[in-house]
Amino acid sequence: MIKLTMLSSAEKVKGQGVASAYRELVNLLEERYTNEIDMKINSFEKSDITHYHTVDFRFFLSTFFKKKRGVRVGYVHFLPETMEGSLKLPWIARVVFYKYLISFYKRMDEIVVVNPSFIPKLTAYDIPEEKIHYIPNFVSKKTFFPISTAEKKLAREKYGIPADKFTVIGIGQVQHRKGVLDFIEVAKQLPHIQFVWAGGFSFGKITSGYEELKKIYDNPPANVKFIGIVDRSEMNACINMADLFFMPSYNELFPMAILEAMSADVPILLRNLELYEEILTGYYVKEVDNPGFIRAIERLEHDTDYYNEMLQAAKEGATYYSEDRLAKIWFAFYQGLLTKE
Repeated sequence: MIKLTMLSSAEKVKGQGVASAYRELVNLLEERYTNEIDMKINSFEKSDITHYHTVDFRFFLSTFFKKKRGVRVGYVHFLPETMEGSLKLPWIARVVFYKYLISFYKRMDEIVVVNPSFIPKLTAYDIPEEKIHYIPNFVSKKTFFPISTAEKKLAREKYGIPADKFTVIGIGQVQHRKGVLDFIEVAKQLPHIQFVWAGGFSFGKITSGYEELKKIYDNPPANVKFIGIVDRSEMNACINMADLFFMPSYNELFPMAILEAMSADVPILLRNLELYEEILTGYYVKEVDNPGFIRAIERLEHDTDYYNEMLQAAKEGATYYSEDRLAKIWFAFYQGLLTKE
């Protein structure tokens, strides 16, 4: 039996994708490999493998006890360049934290990235490519799935969404990097459509652009609702009440919200980011700017055939990133680490 320790503080901060990815993996291993893996959470007992999900300083210190930690696996959800536009930190704090982040990753024996575009970026920091493994995020169909028309109606009633309006949802922290300002501008040009944003200021006033965004959050256009940070247990119904998932982010890794929407059978509209090319091509509608987003939303609203085509694409994406496929990949990865030793 593999002795595996998960080290994470991701769930202390609500409304962030790192916590969702961590919870999905823990649930998966608990459901499928209880006889093969003895998993401990935030324990410092002797392990065969220690999987670091977050970069807490006490976790960093534990990396120096190699015999107790076994194979040290780092889960890379962000790099210095992907954090720009997320947090507003003094330049010296930013420099120190970015150096610490890379030094943390360098302490790892093996690295797991959720997007292959991260591999050359990590090697640029002098991390050997042979230590880096790509394993994508995934979503469980037990957590995110289509619900009935009656249940969708109840969800809309709960959030005050008219039953007859074409509804577009965005999910994520309210910050510049997520394209919230573009989300608002697109909504202004489509006043007959309902826009909903699920998410809030997970990091409070140090969020990049907090003052500007808080004003909009408190006084949105008439057809926009900010419903705040939604508990994960309620997120499936929240996504299902929408006709379209729209996220105009400028920088991402592998957003869990996209997988959650695909798993709930909701079509996807995203900005045409290079980092999506390897992981999402064929599963979503892509546009480059606000006029493109507006055209796409109008077409999805009125063209039933096109809507169904993109709905089918989202379903195919959900199948590809299903827990069935990823369960085998993760178990083989953990087994391979001990064989490698």
